[in-house]
Amino acid sequence: MTRSNQRQKSTIISPYIQALRPRQWTKNLIVFAAPLFAFQIDAITLFKTILTYVFFCSISSSFYLINDIIDVEADRQHPTKCKRPIASGKVKVPTATLMAAILLGLAIVGSYILSQDLGLTIMTYALLQVGYNLKFKRVVILDIMSIAIGFVLRAIGGGVANQIHISSWFILCTAMLALFLGIEKRKAELRKMSGSHGKTRSVLKQYTHKFLERMEGIVTSGTIITYAIWCSGPMLGGASTRWMLLTFPFVLYGLFRYQLLSDPDAIEEKTEKPEEILLTDYSILLTVILWIITIFLILYCKHLGIIS
Repeated sequence: MTRSNQRQKSTIISPYIQALRPRQWTKNLIVFAAPLFAFQIDAITLFKTILTYVFFCSISSSFYLINDIIDVEADRQHPTKCKRPIASGKVKVPTATLMAAILLGLAIVGSYILSQDLGLTIMTYALLQVGYNLKFKRVVILDIMSIAIGFVLRAIGGGVANQIHISSWFILCTAMLALFLGIEKRKAELRKMSGSHGKTRSVLKQYTHKFLERMEGIVTSGTIITYAIWCSGPMLGGASTRWMLLTFPFVLYGLFRYQLLSDPDAIEEKTEKPEEILLTDYSILLTVILWIITIFLILYCKHLGIIS
């Protein structure tokens, strides 16, 4: 195959890949959290967790396609969403519908084969997405809560796929962090809406900057408190060792750095797409890497009996 043919084939396939929104698959990496914190890093656990990640990527992409199909006319009026493959016409609606059906079937059937509990989790996620696309995304507060529940289900999925016990504080902290990201996303969208004359999501008209800032303050505090309690160790029903408190500064810095990026006076506002922050902001990327390394070292030392 000549280079020109390769380029032509790549050009044809590219819109279909873009329609799956692969950059948003970073959200699904949270399925690795439960095995990491349980220090289960054997081959079987890794295999099951990777499959869980693939299933969540499949089902999330299927609903991205469904969402774009439902909102195709509104997206064509949006200043940036009009460039999406379905809205621009590069991917036809019938083709997108078939892709969504295949991905949805793969996720549901595959997850049930791997684990019945994972299958129920994936089904719950699917029902949540149906509710979100049909109703919740247009209802103030419920739209952000639905996004947060989706993150919690991903975290639970990584645990149930490997039969790992998940701390209640871990679930609460995940929910708080997801709410934080959802609020930051709405803040960025609201600012962009005020400077745009095109149509945008109707739920934004029900939010105000002051209301979102009050929500942000409450949820930020909740995230910090729940993570601190989880880090405090088994005495409070949290992590397996209180040495996890060493990871607390990284979480604190990450939250504050993210808030800086969402500040209207920041040089470059980046938070309309939270899933891309990890890929574009090197400070947060480095913080996440150091956080993971610290967790691994703590758990490894505990495994060797150096710490308790």
